[in-house]
Amino acid sequence: MSRLLPSLALSDLDAVIVDLDGTMVDTLGDFEVALNGMLREMALPAITRAQIRNMVGKGSEHLIRSVLQRVRGGRAPDEALAREAWERYSRHYLAVNGQHSTVYPGVAQGLTALRAAGLRLACLTNKPGAFAGPLLAAKGLARHFDLVFGGDAFERKKPDPLPLVKTCEALGFMRGRTLMVGDSSNDAQAARAAGCPVVLMSYGYNHGESIDEVDADGWLDSLADLPPALLAGT
Repeated sequence: MSRLLPSLALSDLDAVIVDLDGTMVDTLGDFEVALNGMLREMALPAITRAQIRNMVGKGSEHLIRSVLQRVRGGRAPDEALAREAWERYSRHYLAVNGQHSTVYPGVAQGLTALRAAGLRLACLTNKPGAFAGPLLAAKGLARHFDLVFGGDAFERKKPDPLPLVKTCEALGFMRGRTLMVGDSSNDAQAARAAGCPVVLMSYGYNHGESIDEVDADGWLDSLADLPPALLAGT
């Protein structure tokens, strides 16, 4: 059941930063096809969607290294192997980007309502920018956002607070008045360290751990629940 802490209200916010994978779009299907295409070309065992789910969230480079280590019996890849895998994965992912993914229910409605409330929106994801922009466009979500930053936009990725700090600066609003909406402890840790309030989706990819146990200002079953909940807090 969606719930926000009473202290979080629309009147306290100027902008919202929204994560992508596991928050707005279920991209496990794209990951599965692209990763297994990469593994097939490298003559390595396939990986399942369930295994991929717990590896998503820290960027594509981390995902590829985790997958390689998993299918190679725990042996971490060297730089040459990781580089080869990245090149193959990128080609496969770009070919299928958005074809095997779905927008979560309530996302479009929630984004529309947040814009109607006068809030500026930014998408901040650990996904490479070359993947994130086309995915948002393919799913009809790009029009909601003033800014889109991928995982390669800044020197460090979430859970480091730097991407949130830089995104708030680009939006032109104070961090304490900019809400982070995500699906994992990465988003929550980054938001807390940056001084942003944070709300988490109940259905995303939290590394196989319960999202209820992550420190946040609210937990949602649908992004469409956020605008009325924020209004209720005013």
